[in-house]
Formats: sequence, C-alpha cells, structure tokens
Amino acid sequence: MKVILAGGSGLIGRYFSRRLLQNGHQVWILSRNPQGQLLPTGAVGLRWDGKTPQGWWQLLEEMDVVVNLTGENLAGGLWTEGRKQRFLSSRVDAGKAIVEAVRMAARRPKVLLQSSGIGYYGLSGDHVVSEDTPPGEDFMAKLCVQWEDSTRAVEELGVRRVIIRNSPVFTNESLILKMFLLPFRMFVGGRLGSGRQWVPWIHLDDQIGAMLHLIENEDCRGPYNLAAPEVLRNADFGKTIARVLRRPYWFPVPAFALRLAIGEMSQMVLAGQRADSSRLVESGYTFKYPALAEALTQIVTAKR
Repeated sequence: MKVILAGGSGLIGRYFSRRLLQNGHQVWILSRNPQGQLLPTGAVGLRWDGKTPQGWWQLLEEMDVVVNLTGENLAGGLWTEGRKQRFLSSRVDAGKAIVEAVRMAARRPKVLLQSSGIGYYGLSGDHVVSEDTPPGEDFMAKLCVQWEDSTRAVEELGVRRVIIRNSPVFTNESLILKMFLLPFRMFVGGRLGSGRQWVPWIHLDDQIGAMLHLIENEDCRGPYNLAAPEVLRNADFGKTIARVLRRPYWFPVPAFALRLAIGEMSQMVLAGQRADSSRLVESGYTFKYPALAEALTQIVTAKR
C-alpha cells in the first residue's frame, strides 16, 4: 500500500509509520518541518502548513490510504482558552485540508483513517459506552465531535472512512501512564479522586495492530472504540499497578488536589469512560494485551 500520514510526529504516528514500513508499505509523512523531523528510515517527508492542501494534494492521486492523526498534544500544560482553541483548530483545519485534497484528486484513495478520542462520550459515569452512544457535552466531547466531522465529507466522495476513538495509549513513552506510575514508584500510590471512575486504556501494540486491521479490512467503516477489553475502575487500576510494581497501595489523592495541580486536564483521569470494544473484536481483531496486568508487566520490563 501507499500511505500518506498527517500527524506523523506524535507517539502513535511514529510507531505506526515504522510498522507500515516494516510490513513493506510505502509511507509519506506530512509535516510542517520535514527536514527538522527525525523520520523513520524509508519514509518520505512532505512540507505542509496543516491548513491547506497546497504542495501535496497531487500526490494523493497515487495514494491508497490517508491517515489523519493531526492535533496539538493535550498534555504538557494547563488548558488555557488559547490552548483549547489550538487543540480545536489544529484538528479541524487539518481535516478540512484533507477533504479538499481528496476533492481535487482525479484518483481518490480507498480509505481514510480518522483519529478521535474516547473522550467523545463525555462524562458517562458507569454507563457502558459503545459506538452508538451519543456524544457528551463537555469540552473534550465537543472537541472530538468537531474532529470527526472535519473529514466526514470524504464519504460523499466515495472514500471509506474509519474513525478510531483512541483511549490513552500505554507504552514506556506515554505521559499519562507515567503520571499513573510515578506515585507508586515513589511508594505513595493510591486511588485518584473517588477511585470509582473507569480508566480506558490500550497497549501501543494493540493500538497499531487495530489501526492496520481497520485499514486492511474493507468491511470496516465508521467509528471503533480502541480500548482494551479489561476496563477497570481507578481503584482497581491502581491496585493492579501496585501489584505489578510490588509497591504499596495506600495514599489517596483527592480530586481537588488534582484540579489545583493540572486544572481541566485532570478530567482525563477523574472522569474516564467505561468503553466497550466489542465492535472491534467482532470485526476480527484479537487483542495482544486484553488485560492490564500483562500489559503493564510487558511495559515495565521492556528494554528502554
């Protein structure tokens, strides 16, 4: 396959492009600074502004697959109004540019893989959320709705579109996993907030494997929850970390302390979703790491 990837500098994009190349596919990566970005060996970098199809849309006529992973990282600082606007514009502007490129191409790609987030479902409490569940009303949910909608028009142009509603991806490089592990490594781990909130997650190997599966299977279209089958409450999640790391589980962190420390971003750990990944499994995907304990064991024992 010939694949063009927007958003290739992030964690998922880097590993996904490497897997594609390892599997014998050809990869082009759209980047604002392709010369300054360390691209995987064999990938071709293309400059773009993240807002228009100028300079690369003609190449789309040779592509089989478009992967859209663009979007400013949600971690790394407080969610000021300025940052929240950048979260939105970086996603929506890029999606609209991809639609315009597809519209102009004489020969169109067969499939578009569109990134989104499990936060699409908002503050869903104990309710099990499947792909048919309506979106929430909080900032993250509204962001995901607009993110997904930015490329909806390609379906009218005859392109199969698959939406991946990503959970936090767990690997040694994952910032959110480091946030979960650090208190336990320092012997002060415990529940966060009430401890009753659900924690969706997925191992990096399954994130990449599921993306390939959804691209390669022509019957797959529409949204898919990318979440491991074992979704635990935060308290049980923490106890599993303690057991894997052989650390005590005893020091609770109140919700107000997290909100004071990291502001609205605390919602990512205080208000998780009880995500159901049955649709992905029914499509034929088999999880390599369906349970948290084995996923964490692999990650903490892997060579860094």
